[in-house]
Amino acid sequence: MLDTKELVRYDRQILIPEIGESGQERLKNAKVFIAGAGGLGSPISIYLAAAGIGRIRLVDCDTVDASNLNRQVLHWEKDVGRKKVESACEKLKDLNPHISIEPVCDVITASNVSKLIEGFDAVVDAMDNLETRFLLNKAAVDRQIPFFHGAVRGFEGRVMTILPGKTACLRCMRKETLPPEKFPVIGVAPALIGTIQATEVVKYFVGVGRLLTNRILLYDGLDCRFTEFQVRRDPNCDHCGHLKGRGQGE
Repeated sequence: MLDTKELVRYDRQILIPEIGESGQERLKNAKVFIAGAGGLGSPISIYLAAAGIGRIRLVDCDTVDASNLNRQVLHWEKDVGRKKVESACEKLKDLNPHISIEPVCDVITASNVSKLIEGFDAVVDAMDNLETRFLLNKAAVDRQIPFFHGAVRGFEGRVMTILPGKTACLRCMRKETLPPEKFPVIGVAPALIGTIQATEVVKYFVGVGRLLTNRILLYDGLDCRFTEFQVRRDPNCDHCGHLKGRGQGE
């Protein structure tokens, strides 16, 4: 149940017919795992916290560097040298004291990823490398937890939502890995892509709208253009191919 303060805080959201009090209660009961407290993780966690997601676990192993400050808006000049999860959770708790924020300073690996996401209802990809994204994708598929993928480079970005066993997964779309790199990015790109990811998470829990399943949304900031591509589920995918007979989703 929502208390009086929550009814006031979320008043404008509750006014949306597709949300209402029942939808807001579903957001309050939701448990979301966010991998990364950087460029994507900042807007994702800010807007999910503001929307009233009841429990957020934020995982990142890095410390704040001055070079992060052009895009990682949860971190400020005074935070340089601090653990990112500590800096981020401090701001998020100030933003919304009605929710639970759990900081975890750790590297996501094949040996701990399943344990890290255990008990959560959704996994959000705010990482900066494909290897860790594949680990998250497989763990989410294995536990049949929705996976919300996003990525950016320069003025560009992409978003995709995965419902394990029902839709194409990240591995269906791409098999090869890429070596870690320092890639260019302007702050507005993760801001836009991250807020789309957060919107997908809210829609999923409330149960409204059409999710970005079996399709990937590409954003070109220089041309100010969105392009959508259909993605087909690969029946031989080494991540999700074993989930047979669950349908193709949307």
